[in-house]
Amino acid sequence: MGRWICCCLCSRAADPLMLLLVLALGCDPSTAATSSPSVPHVKPSYSFGRTFLGLDKCNACIGTSICKKFFKEEIRFDTWLSSHLKLPPSSLLSYSGNYTDDAKSWRLVDITRLTSKYQHDRADKRICTSLLRTKTCSLERALRRTQRFQKWLRAKRLTPDLVQGLSSPMLRCPSQRLLDRIVRRYAEVPDAGSIYMDHLTDRDKLRLLYTLAVNSHPILLQIFPDVEGWPFPRYLGSCGRLLVSASTRPLRDFFGAAPEVAADLALQLLAVLRSMATNDLNYFFYFTHVDAGTFGVFSNGHLFIRDASTLGIIDKEEGSQLMDGQQEHKDIFSCLTVDCQSAFVSCDSIRDKHSLVLVCQDLLPKLLAGKFLPPVQERIEAFLQRCSHGLGDGGGAGEAMEELAEILKPLRSCDSRFAYRYPDCRYSDKY
Repeated sequence: MGRWICCCLCSRAADPLMLLLVLALGCDPSTAATSSPSVPHVKPSYSFGRTFLGLDKCNACIGTSICKKFFKEEIRFDTWLSSHLKLPPSSLLSYSGNYTDDAKSWRLVDITRLTSKYQHDRADKRICTSLLRTKTCSLERALRRTQRFQKWLRAKRLTPDLVQGLSSPMLRCPSQRLLDRIVRRYAEVPDAGSIYMDHLTDRDKLRLLYTLAVNSHPILLQIFPDVEGWPFPRYLGSCGRLLVSASTRPLRDFFGAAPEVAADLALQLLAVLRSMATNDLNYFFYFTHVDAGTFGVFSNGHLFIRDASTLGIIDKEEGSQLMDGQQEHKDIFSCLTVDCQSAFVSCDSIRDKHSLVLVCQDLLPKLLAGKFLPPVQERIEAFLQRCSHGLGDGGGAGEAMEELAEILKPLRSCDSRFAYRYPDCRYSDKY
């Protein structure tokens, strides 16, 4: 109470009588006239290491387009929702996260590395020991000295000879049309809409080359975006060696699903394979490998390609601009994630049923095993047995997919669990 009186009196301390009263009360006019400052609210600190993000390795990294969101805490790992605010282990290949544009509504995202940290570290060491004969070095300085990158610096346009020998399946049979699409839609730089690389800085060129050499997954998400109907999750950006995209649950989580869910996912899987083989742009997509994490499912039940790193592309309109014999040229960029001695798959060896056979061998048996009554189950298993052995000399992939689809269509249901097609399925013969 006395302190309140002092504050009131001190505001009138210019009056001599009031000043005497203030001194009598033992107040200090110099301090009483100011209210004690309130203790500021300390915001929890999210400690980011450049090493965790991979920023210490730039420009031998994917990009920096989404770094601000990490540092502004608009992207959070699930573990950050706890009071301890600890970063997850850097050894993991992928993380579940949360993303916001307004700090109010959050959506799930996947935060992934192009390859494991162990493989990244091994590749970094290989760069230093191969190019500079040292155990540690500036990765950017070492890669800049390579003959391949010097050619990239002089190039006005990304041409097949600049990517020959890279291990990415996407670039084993490159066409000029595909390479122009990469440059025109590369999302880590301001959109120039040009097929020429004039708008790419030296730094941008190194990041693009590094990404293509390690894992083409983020590039595929950028050049074939989901908003145009392609079956990939949305690319949100990169920071260092971390990529952020829309969240999906891997298909492996649905191997124990109810029969109608399994039938629905199998039909979607066939539809994806069909669209990747036949589309308006005349690109033929094929898988070099599939596993339980290759495909994912959104919360609305829609199936997408979760991991595009094993996708190859053949341009049915232009064809390959490189003969298979030319792909023997290899350098340090050919060896960042694979053995330098790895053999390339011949472009001419890929058939239209290639991806379907892989799916029949590795995914559909796990998804559809023991789900249905004997007559139907036996038909499914007989088809998968024939499909996994290459479909014989009968019809092609299209006829085979249609055969399996006719078995599965009566087995799926129409209810709210399948939000991507509900309630449309109630009023359409398509479903």
